[in-house]
Amino acid sequence: MPFVSATSYRLRATSYACGIVLAMSNFWAKLPKPFFALAPLEDVTDAAFRRLIARYGKSDVMFTEFTSADGLFFANESGQEKLRAKLLFSDSERPIVAQLFTSSPERMKKGAEHVAKLGFDGVDINMGCPDRAVEKSGCGAALIKNPKLARELIRAAGESGLPVSVKTRTGYLADELDTWLPELLAENLSAVTLHARTRKEMSDVPARWDAVARAVKIHDSFKSKTLIIGNGDVRDIADARAKAEASGCDGVMLGRAIFGNPFLFRHSAECANVKEAKLKALSEHVQLFEELLSKTSSYSTLKKHFASYIKGWGGAKELRTRLMNTENTSEAQAIISGAILGA
Repeated sequence: MPFVSATSYRLRATSYACGIVLAMSNFWAKLPKPFFALAPLEDVTDAAFRRLIARYGKSDVMFTEFTSADGLFFANESGQEKLRAKLLFSDSERPIVAQLFTSSPERMKKGAEHVAKLGFDGVDINMGCPDRAVEKSGCGAALIKNPKLARELIRAAGESGLPVSVKTRTGYLADELDTWLPELLAENLSAVTLHARTRKEMSDVPARWDAVARAVKIHDSFKSKTLIIGNGDVRDIADARAKAEASGCDGVMLGRAIFGNPFLFRHSAECANVKEAKLKALSEHVQLFEELLSKTSSYSTLKKHFASYIKGWGGAKELRTRLMNTENTSEAQAIISGAILGA
């Protein structure tokens, strides 16, 4: 059992008294099977959108956008403020996992301890991001080529007392699942999310769900208790259930299916293409962005969502154009309110 300082103990006791469930217990073990998770998507699953999703039908597990553990402490004041905004969350989103990246075990430990103090239920390490800037610093998908460092980062994160998970890919240039996955399983992770493509494949080929099935077999051969989560090209909850059954994985992570569709995890498509429902959801999204992120995030980040919400009905193109020409949330709300009245 890791050492718990008196200060840490008092912090956890205070958090418990306030009704915040911290991660001395592992929430992963209590999830239904199959369970459905919301993917960490940069500039998409921010604090505003996650809170909206939680209102409309939350997933079984939610993840923050991926966040630099280095930047949390070493960026300039403005940079730190923006990064810490990625870690805003409400109890409605629980269980909520903070996804971090770094190539420094020391900074991973510090970052994981920080998110533990914030009250997160778990910490996830990004070992799959193909962004060249991220890889250049030895993070993301580059860790597939450095299993020794990957394992050191997992152990460092675990010192926080939080359950640790990893999101990764099947390999770097080619499928390396038979050698890469055992390295991760050896660290007794709570969960591994497998994006069923290599780093080289990016998202340019269909996700290879046969690889998820192989991952389950590898997992079983090691008699591992680590949960296996499949990810890639999942259209909706029905598709997620089918993929879970076919592959044998414990859970499924959905990503792009959430765009413009906060109703996704209701396990129903009843609102997904209803004009009035989507306009009202967008209005709430804009309001949450203004309340939570307008001081730290560019308005252009919110505007990226407009095209996802506004489609599938007559006049959608014109409405999208008007919204994309707005310069702030007040202008957007005025247009959306008018559209709702005319729906």
